[in-house]
Amino acid sequence: MLSSRIKRLRTTHQLSQVELASALNVSKQSVSNWENDNIQPSIEMLIKIAALFHVSTDYLLGLDDKEYLQVSGLTPEQKAHIQFIINDILKE
Repeated sequence: MLSSRIKRLRTTHQLSQVELASALNVSKQSVSNWENDNIQPSIEMLIKIAALFHVSTDYLLGLDDKEYLQVSGLTPEQKAHIQFIINDILKE
């Protein structure tokens, strides 16, 4: 589950393994190993991955399926507009 979530987050954010590795200050091989379920990232690295993608560590570990959007810094009106768009999409 962890391996597939890391890969899905990376590809959704249109990052290559090299780009993700650079953002996390690890080797491309580390990212490849995580995604192929050969090794697990350390707890410290899980926290960095979660922060980078604005998800919880519980989400990464498959303990929580909730996904979040980073809206810090937006005005209440902007947040309401985003929620309206999300609600509209969910109706389809």
